[in-house]
Amino acid sequence: MSKRGWFTVFILMLSIVSAGTPELGARVASRARQRHHASAAELPEIPLNQIHVLGDRPVPFALEAKAAMLIDARSGAVLYAYNEHEKMQPASLAKIMTFYITLEALRDGRMKTDTLITISERAWRLSVDQSVSHMFLDVGQQVSVNDLLYGLMVSSGNDAAVALAEYQAGSTEAFTTMMNQTAQKLGLSETHFANPDGLPVEGEYTTAADMVKLARIVIEQFPDAIKYTGTKEFTFHNIHQRNFNTLLFYDSRVDGLKTGHVNEAGFHLVATAHANGTELISAVMGTPSMEKRRTETEKLLNWAFNTFITVQPDWRKAAPPTLPVYEGVAREVAIGPQNEPYITVGRGEENKVTLAASLKSRYLVAPIVKGTPVGELQVIANGKPEGSIPLMTKASVPQAGLLSRLLDRVRMAL
Repeated sequence: MSKRGWFTVFILMLSIVSAGTPELGARVASRARQRHHASAAELPEIPLNQIHVLGDRPVPFALEAKAAMLIDARSGAVLYAYNEHEKMQPASLAKIMTFYITLEALRDGRMKTDTLITISERAWRLSVDQSVSHMFLDVGQQVSVNDLLYGLMVSSGNDAAVALAEYQAGSTEAFTTMMNQTAQKLGLSETHFANPDGLPVEGEYTTAADMVKLARIVIEQFPDAIKYTGTKEFTFHNIHQRNFNTLLFYDSRVDGLKTGHVNEAGFHLVATAHANGTELISAVMGTPSMEKRRTETEKLLNWAFNTFITVQPDWRKAAPPTLPVYEGVAREVAIGPQNEPYITVGRGEENKVTLAASLKSRYLVAPIVKGTPVGELQVIANGKPEGSIPLMTKASVPQAGLLSRLLDRVRMAL
C-alpha cells in the first residue's frame, strides 16, 4: 500500500478509536465540523404576515429557519413560503446540481454506473480532511460511478463530488462552469455555484425557491433518483455511514433529498416526500441546528399532508380529444393539455374542482405542427379561476395533395 494509503488507514483508525465504534467513527467529520463552526446567529422572529400560504389560508406557524418554501411537486402550487428569494450560502446543497449533471451524463450515455473513476490526490485530500464530510476515498483507487453517487448523496462526500466533477469536466473549475451554465438553462436565476461540493466561497449563493425548483426538476426527469437520495445507509471501505438526512429515519413518507451546513448560513434541508397521491418538496434553510432542520421540516410536511390534497380532474370531460382537420393527409388530429392537470386544494374540496375548455377554432387547416396551441383549459376551484393550461396538438399533419385541398376548401365553404 502507498504511503498515502497507509495515512488514510491511520486517519480512519484514529476516527474509529475516538468514536468507539466504526459507525460513529465515520461520523467524526460531522462532529468535527460542528465543533469547528459556531452555531448560526440567533434567528430573527418571522412575522406571520410575511408568510404566504396557498389560498390565503391562516398561517399555521412560523419556523425556526431563515427561509422556507414548500410546494406540491405535481401541481407546482406554492403551499407555504417566506424569504424564499433570500440569497445564502448553499453549502452541500450544491451537490444536488453535481448529482443532476451526473444523472444527465448517465442518461445520455456519456458514462455508465459501472464506469470506474480513478481518484485524484485532490479528491483524496478531502477524504482525510476531518472538517468536511467524505466517503473515505484513497488516492489512485478506482471507484464506480454508482458508489460515488451513493457517497455523494448519502455520505455527502466532498471527495465524491470532486471525483465526479474531475471525470466529467477535467477539473473542478471546468465542472463549476458546467454547473452555472446548467443553472441558467434550468432557470435558476438566484443561484451561483463556486465548486461541486459547496464548500463556502465568497460569491456563492442560492435561495430556497431555486433549491425547490432544482429538486423538482431532478425528481421529474429522474424518478429513480430516490434510489440514491432515499438510501438510509451506505458502507464503503468497511466504513458504515448513515444518511445526513435524518428525517428518513423518522418519516416513511420522506424519500430524499439533501442536507447542507455552513456557519454563516446555518443548517439546510431540501426534502421530498409522498403520501396518498400527493408529492411535496420543501426547502427549510438556515436553521440553528441539525435537529431543528429535521423537526421544522417534519412540522411543515405534516401540516401540508393534513391540509392539502392533489386532484387530477379528467380533462376529457371538458375538451374534445380531437379536432377536425382540413387540407391535410388526416381528417383529424389529437389534442390535449400541455401537461396533465394536477390541482392542489384543501382537504374536503376535492369535488369542487372543474375544468372548462376554450378553443380558438372548431377545426384546423393543414399543415399542422405538433404542439400547436389550439386553446386552453380553465381551472376552477371553489367557483374561482385558479389558472389555465394550454391545449396543444399531439401530432403533426402534413398538407394533402392539390385535389384534396381543393375539395376541402369547398367543404369549408358549405
